[in-house]
Amino acid sequence: MRHEITVLKGRPYPAGMTVTGEREINLAAVLPGKEECGVILYPRQGGGQIRLPFRAENRTGNVSCMKISGIDPAEYEYNFYSGKDIITDPYARRISGNDKWGHKVDPVLRGSDVSGSFDWGEDMPLMTPMCDSIFYLLHVRGFTRHVSSGVEKKGTFAGIVEKIPYLKELGVTAVELMPAYEFLELEQEKKRSHSMAEAASRFMEKPEAEKERPRINYWGFKKGYYFAPKASYSSAEDPVAEFKGMVKSLHENGLEVIMQFYFPRDVKPGFILEVLKYWVFEYHIDGIHLMGEQIPTQLLATDPLLSNTKLFYYDFPCYDIYGSEETPAYQNLACYRDDFQYDMRRFLKGDEDMLGKALYQLKKNPKQTGVVNFIANYEGFSVADMVSYERRHNEENGEDNRDGNPYNASWNCGVEGKTRKKSVLSLRKKQMRNAMLLLLTAQGTPMIVAGDEFGHTRNGNNNAWCQDNGVNWLNWKQTETNREFLEFVKAVIALRRAHPILHKPDEFTMLDFIASGYPDLSYHDRDAWRITMDRISREVGVMYCGRYAKIDRVKDDDFFYIAYNMHWEEKELALPALPKGMHWEKVMDSEKGTTESDGAAVEKTAKLAGRSIVILKSFGRPVKRGKALEGVTAF
Repeated sequence: MRHEITVLKGRPYPAGMTVTGEREINLAAVLPGKEECGVILYPRQGGGQIRLPFRAENRTGNVSCMKISGIDPAEYEYNFYSGKDIITDPYARRISGNDKWGHKVDPVLRGSDVSGSFDWGEDMPLMTPMCDSIFYLLHVRGFTRHVSSGVEKKGTFAGIVEKIPYLKELGVTAVELMPAYEFLELEQEKKRSHSMAEAASRFMEKPEAEKERPRINYWGFKKGYYFAPKASYSSAEDPVAEFKGMVKSLHENGLEVIMQFYFPRDVKPGFILEVLKYWVFEYHIDGIHLMGEQIPTQLLATDPLLSNTKLFYYDFPCYDIYGSEETPAYQNLACYRDDFQYDMRRFLKGDEDMLGKALYQLKKNPKQTGVVNFIANYEGFSVADMVSYERRHNEENGEDNRDGNPYNASWNCGVEGKTRKKSVLSLRKKQMRNAMLLLLTAQGTPMIVAGDEFGHTRNGNNNAWCQDNGVNWLNWKQTETNREFLEFVKAVIALRRAHPILHKPDEFTMLDFIASGYPDLSYHDRDAWRITMDRISREVGVMYCGRYAKIDRVKDDDFFYIAYNMHWEEKELALPALPKGMHWEKVMDSEKGTTESDGAAVEKTAKLAGRSIVILKSFGRPVKRGKALEGVTAF
């Protein structure tokens, strides 16, 4: 039964639809122009549309508003109109009409209310320190869409929940979601320029249906409806509740949720701020990875309501945000760019003059902003592909293999693409282990792309933005076929998390500022305490003194010596002496894939096979001499 609808004076803020009372809503829209504008209400149960014009007296600046009494918000969807144009509200909290992935909009997108209650229980922000974090980047659909995923609700927010046991076992602390707000994934095929004769030939040869064939924007980096979770990523009719349920479940298991948001140049700074605040408070997300141009980083970083929310971008104007001396109580800002990826890939494949850059990336950890390190990302080659391909192979994208970055700092280990040569396959596996060790032994916060931990391949496609298929969908059978590599990655993550000296909250000084007999960080070569830094140097030993970090805030951490050799020949590096009563043991070796000590002490030197990384850890207890511990003076 339809009640009498009454239109009253509304409020210009907040924008969009807001439930203001029982059977009462407020609608506010930014509708510049002089044409008549208003609201269209669509009854969910069918029936005629209701058009209600905005009144001139209910306009503030470019914002028109009205209050509607006598309707149940759950029974209606809405749009705005301006003259003949139908406008889907960019502030809509829920979007209908694009509920099925890859289908055409039916017939036009519509906004609706999300005022239904959700029981968050005692959910609170996790606020995992940046130094303790390990990020895991995934695409909601591709993460569990493949038949091998073993989940019931494939390709959805609920599917991620089903994979929580796997995420915990892997050891990551946060999931980072590629765009999961509402966007239109169907796109028209890009038009390419051709000669007149070629264009005429193509026109004659192709049926009409193929001329404007739509493609899938699988990644979703485009302007969207930023306040609404993507409906086709939901296994149920209510994507809002399913997204919140996912966040709550992840939080209950100690996992944070970070959202990627892409804002093109024409999105206003004030709008961006409103979007971020909404997701933080409505959906309890823990962090936001900002992407796009002209992001108002200073505005966002200085907003007090976002001070406990992780914010990532290419760079931040630290002086304008903090001044020269202030250090944030909670480090929530982090620079997220590909410097680490390219430097470490070039070091990994043995390029000249890369040792200094590699050491810089291993140590980098500024006090005002964190750094997010990655050696592979959603674009470019995966970890498995960067040791298997030197050239992009994007033919399936429909761009004649002209799209994607032509330079990936990759090395195919001697054969381009698939091969059965055992020597090449063995080298590739070792290089993959080296890549993960470079990533997870650096001081910055590591980010792993979903599937890289078990060797997911995109078959050399380095720009798979339109591939809604096995190129992007994770094949979970590889967790078994590449079980040894997966277990190796798990062991490295566990080692990092167990030892705070491997992920300190502040940057190493390379000084003995606590008078322990050792600097916090030191470099070694063929001679202990000395390092050769010339163009052909590709090997180094890095020692971390465990006395500069506490386990459980009580016990000194262990000493670590990480030996890197990216030369193709065997090298031998000198080991610095440990305090009396302690000795070195090898706990990881990328050459053999070993991840635990065999109990044998390593004395004086560490031998490294070509292209390998070895981690040694101190064992035993130092002999006490009075109140001091015997050490070795570094300098």
